[in-house]
Amino acid sequence: MKIGTVLNLEIREAKTGEIHEYHCKIVEKNRKYFMIDYPIHSKTKRTAHLKKGTFISVTFIGNDQAIYQFTSKIVDKVKMNIPALAITIPENEDIKRIQRREYVRIETSVDIAVHSADKLFAPFTTVTSDISGGGMAIVVPKNIQLEINSKADVWLPLPMQNSEYHYVYGQTEIVLIREVNNRVNLVSLKFDSIGQADRQKIVRFCFEKQREARQKERI
Repeated sequence: MKIGTVLNLEIREAKTGEIHEYHCKIVEKNRKYFMIDYPIHSKTKRTAHLKKGTFISVTFIGNDQAIYQFTSKIVDKVKMNIPALAITIPENEDIKRIQRREYVRIETSVDIAVHSADKLFAPFTTVTSDISGGGMAIVVPKNIQLEINSKADVWLPLPMQNSEYHYVYGQTEIVLIREVNNRVNLVSLKFDSIGQADRQKIVRFCFEKQREARQKERI
């Protein structure tokens, strides 16, 4: 894990058993500890002032785009140019992969702009039906004529849990066109070329959506 890696934290309240979720970043590290900025609560957006000795469950997205988990503990407050906390670095064998490298696909509606790389169709905007780090399916009106194996450039604004939008660009290939009804088709796109940072944004977005779904199941 390098400086700047986003960490998602889960902390269980001892009295109620309720789980609170936060996000933060690694701002510095040494051989024993990660220094993290003060975590932000995923729902309230408030800064958390966590006590020394608090145990935390940490998840993060690795360089291979898989999601990893480990348990750590807050050991101290750290004086830096920003307020920070020191947490223990786990041994390699204590870091568990909780998602296979294959990209998880989630059903969600996200705005998307689509441009033909070969100028075979006019640019248009629509919404996704599902999305993953490997590609997506989009809803396309039947009056827009697309061809399998043709190339399309896509732009997506991803609404993250912290209320920020992360913008993603990718080059895709049309791999499947399915008829939904008399008005629209469902068109599957796979990424031919996408930056690692942009793909990681999509993987994180899918991870957050999965977590939201788990939270709703608990209610």
